[in-house]
Amino acid sequence: MDSLIAQLMAVFKRMWRYRWPGLIAAWLVGIAAAIVVFVVPDRYEASARVYVDTQSILKPLMSGMAVLTNTEQQVNMLSRTLISRPNVEKLVRMADLDLKATSKSDQEALIDRVTRNLSIQTAGNSANNLYLLSYRDSSPEISKKVVASLLSIFMESSLGASRKDSTTAAAFLNEQIKTYETKLEEAEARRKEFRLRNLQLTQADGKDAASRLAEASNQLEAARLQLREAMNARDAARLQIEMERKRSQPGTSLQSLMQESSQKFATPELDNRIAELKRSLDQLQQRYTDQHPDIVNIKRQIRDLEEQRKREVADLQKAALANPVPTGGPNDSLANQELARILAAKEVEVAQIRARVDEFGARYASAQGAIKLAPQLEAEFAQLNRDYDIIKKNYQEMVERRESASLSTDLDNTSGVADFRIIDPPRASPKPVAPNRLMLLAAGMVVALGAGLVTAFAASQIRPVFHDLNELRHRLELPILGAVSRQETPEDRRRVKVDLLRFGVASGSLVSLYAMGLIGMAIWISRQAG
Repeated sequence: MDSLIAQLMAVFKRMWRYRWPGLIAAWLVGIAAAIVVFVVPDRYEASARVYVDTQSILKPLMSGMAVLTNTEQQVNMLSRTLISRPNVEKLVRMADLDLKATSKSDQEALIDRVTRNLSIQTAGNSANNLYLLSYRDSSPEISKKVVASLLSIFMESSLGASRKDSTTAAAFLNEQIKTYETKLEEAEARRKEFRLRNLQLTQADGKDAASRLAEASNQLEAARLQLREAMNARDAARLQIEMERKRSQPGTSLQSLMQESSQKFATPELDNRIAELKRSLDQLQQRYTDQHPDIVNIKRQIRDLEEQRKREVADLQKAALANPVPTGGPNDSLANQELARILAAKEVEVAQIRARVDEFGARYASAQGAIKLAPQLEAEFAQLNRDYDIIKKNYQEMVERRESASLSTDLDNTSGVADFRIIDPPRASPKPVAPNRLMLLAAGMVVALGAGLVTAFAASQIRPVFHDLNELRHRLELPILGAVSRQETPEDRRRVKVDLLRFGVASGSLVSLYAMGLIGMAIWISRQAG
């Protein structure tokens, strides 16, 4: 602690040696500070308070039908971004501040100065939507004009931003709707073309390929059954005629007629099926034994078909012999004519049914060919339907959103984004709000005294003087053999006292002048406030 005090005393002694340069620097800085304090022009502040009402009775009523924007967030963001360069440039033109700015540099300096002096703040809680707009300038009229212009820009920007967003959204939706209309027409054209190429998949009965194949198979089987019945009826009529002709010849017995009749009846359908089963049986017997299940099954089917053929032939014989035509009378020619007529009718019926069988066979073959391509065609048609449904859904949603956006635009135009209520109109303060000359003058005195101390300290460091043997020994790190003292005379002591008195008067005058200035400034401010 003693060493620290010794060092401080050494520094003070060195600074005391250069007290006059420090005092001169203090006077110069004090005079300059006082001039600056009194020369700085007064600044007046103009302000306005505006309340933004974001509540509207129409918005709860239109909820779900129109797109409702977050008005509070929009106004809050607008207040934060209001002081931007485009708005400041517009503000400068509205307030006629650019009349004196002739050069580019002057315009840039003007924009920077206006930006620094503009202020927009929330009065109280930010949720209250109460905003305070203020501006400071050396002229109260200019500051008031600037605040009025800023208030106009603030109120117009919200409506302009909302209209711009609505216009942009409407243009985007219209463009997307046109695009989806084109896609929808193309999808409809692809579906139409697919239906024209594949009419079998788009019949009006609503049946698929498997159902149509089963229906064609049933129709074909029914037609074949009718054909067999018609052929058997025709053969029976033909046998009647033959028997009638044989009966009219002498020496013909009934037993021979029965044998011939059994040979006349034919069952081509059953014969073909039996022949096919026998061919299959021969192929299986070449690879398997007689105990194989397939061979046993085919043999059973062959036996069943042969028994069925025998029964059908027996039935035909009975039908042919049930009603014999009487002979030996005058009506023989009439009977022959009737049988010939029946035979001709049966021939016509067989031809008709055979044509029907051929038609149903062609339909069955076509259905068999269609069922092989049905899965692929149905998959393609399902894909076309999925694409069409997706495009149609997006198109309908776009149209609905366009209507919702149009309704939202009408709602904004009717109720507005927000209701701006001017609580305090633009008003400039009659008294200057800046600068605070009392505080500036006190700060000037402090700066002047600090400048004097800094000057004395800097001079002592540039040209140091040692006032103590210990300090000299510590700095030089050399042994000191001795010290020569100086004997002060009465003249020297008188000169020191006079110098000290002069220094005290000079420094005291600086402090006194500043004190008087502070007192006078305080009195003037109190009178202005009164």
